Amino acid sequence: MWLTFAFLSAALLGLYDVCKKRSLAGNAVLPVLWINTLLCAGIFLPLILLSAFGALGAAGSLYIPLGDTHGHVLVAAKSVIVLSSWICGYYAIKHLPLTIVGPINASRPVLVLVGALLVYGERLNAWQWAGVLLTIFSLFLLSRSSQREGIRFTDNRWIGLLASAALLGAVSGLFDKYLMSPATQGGAGLDKLFVQGWYNQYQAIMMGLVFLLMTWQQHRKQSQTPVQRTPFQWRWSILLISLFLTAADLAYFYALSQPEALIAVVSMVRRGSVLVSFAFGAFVLHESHLRAKALDLLLVLLGMLCLYLGG
Repeated sequence: MWLTFAFLSAALLGLYDVCKKRSLAGNAVLPVLWINTLLCAGIFLPLILLSAFGALGAAGSLYIPLGDTHGHVLVAAKSVIVLSSWICGYYAIKHLPLTIVGPINASRPVLVLVGALLVYGERLNAWQWAGVLLTIFSLFLLSRSSQREGIRFTDNRWIGLLASAALLGAVSGLFDKYLMSPATQGGAGLDKLFVQGWYNQYQAIMMGLVFLLMTWQQHRKQSQTPVQRTPFQWRWSILLISLFLTAADLAYFYALSQPEALIAVVSMVRRGSVLVSFAFGAFVLHESHLRAKALDLLLVLLGMLCLYLGG
């Protein structure tokens, strides 16, 4: 069952990436990100309040506990990691083709795998190792084919930001496993809705502070040396970012909450979101050099199949 929810999360994440690309094209990044965090927080705030005032019982499926100080400190730490990853990723996806962003994001499970082996002692079977190796090879091929578009992985700052987002995302994935693993297994034993509900609240507050600070700095620089800034434009796809992300996270947290779930496999399967974003980049945005990138996509598909067979 946990693997089924991992695949559902992957499909929703693909739609999430598509909406991000639509929202950020020719648009200001920070306002889009702040609205996204506010909307995500707004989805869970009523549940937190209803739970706090007793309208939702502790036995209910939507109940979000208040938690203790230790749990909130851990969730706030997760918020810092996730928000840092989002800031890097939003800027990267604005300036890079989706057919490059998707396969690079598929490298996150490889980073998670290293951490899972070192920290949690997880072991993968032969099928799962085959899926990992196929993903690594696809990333190598992508680095070569992207040079035809003038994008060199070694000196492109947007690639650097995307790599940073992937690394921070891997750290977040490992941390999630710790947060929601039972205390008897060395984890924090936090409720999945407690983690998702409260980290969205902290993230919205943190992003608000970042947005206000960056806006103040931009206005100060504008008064000294006038520069042209990208204006913010409201688009309905901004709303869909939050909806798809929340649904994807719900499926993801449910998968991780299962005792038999392997974080390395769940994280790898979630990278199957590349299928949705690649199709959008190819058929809607008409991005270039699709034949070479299609080989990368095929390897990702084979990797997902190997993981499914191994699971």
